[in-house]
Amino acid sequence: MDTLATLGQAREQFLSLVESVRPELHRYCARLTGSVIEGEDVVQDTLAKALYALSLQPSVPNLRPWLFRIAHNTAVDFLKSHGRRLTDPTEDMDALETAEVDADPLVVRTALAHFLALPLQQRSAVILKDVLGHSLAETAETMGTTVMAVKAALVRGRTALRQAARVSDAPSAPPAELERYAALFNARDWDGLRSTLGEDCKLDLVSKSRRRGKEVGMYFGRYEKLDVTLRPVWLDGAWMLGAHEGGAPEVSYFVRLDFVDGKVETIRDFRYVTYIANDA
Repeated sequence: MDTLATLGQAREQFLSLVESVRPELHRYCARLTGSVIEGEDVVQDTLAKALYALSLQPSVPNLRPWLFRIAHNTAVDFLKSHGRRLTDPTEDMDALETAEVDADPLVVRTALAHFLALPLQQRSAVILKDVLGHSLAETAETMGTTVMAVKAALVRGRTALRQAARVSDAPSAPPAELERYAALFNARDWDGLRSTLGEDCKLDLVSKSRRRGKEVGMYFGRYEKLDVTLRPVWLDGAWMLGAHEGGAPEVSYFVRLDFVDGKVETIRDFRYVTYIANDA
């Protein structure tokens, strides 16, 4: 038990140490993967790798660039495992010395899905430089390439994103099961909500804890004390629930549900990683 307690304390100390960098890591990973949900999965893997690597190092490295290098490599592995586009065409190096190096405001506002149209090098360069404001040297270090190659990727990536059209592919209405869950939640019908759970329902309070089966029913106890309203929202190519706190019109965080035969099979509650809403 002492060993487990020590490991738990080390994890909490590490998460506290990286707390200020974590939202920025998510912005990067979400745009590389084209999904705020998958981006958080990559962040989780990144932090797990970093915590392990840190235990093997004699001293704490410069956290921000170190974490971004781990996040970049973790995201590349994730994209490869999912068969995503990684290759880049041969860059035209002409006139790159005069390439614009200031951030492009249009790129900062570009929808996440459009980044997936870019090859990985262009995608990574544009996100690091334009969205996150890293210098050319920092961008090159994270990507493991040269400043000249970063400039080339920026020119092509920015051009492609400027031409990207905003197209909404959301269906006309959310699924009935999701609307029923939201209605029961907003009516504070906790028993009704528990009746929607499958026998082997899995709960993931992202970055906090996990439960399964009958233990999931206790999940609603905390919500009994909170002023939260759930509304269906289209995100990452799927219907989810946006959580509105205190009657605010803005979404504070998201809850993702998966259904099987009308029953809730999995719940992923992002209450403890609210920075996701800023990137959605």
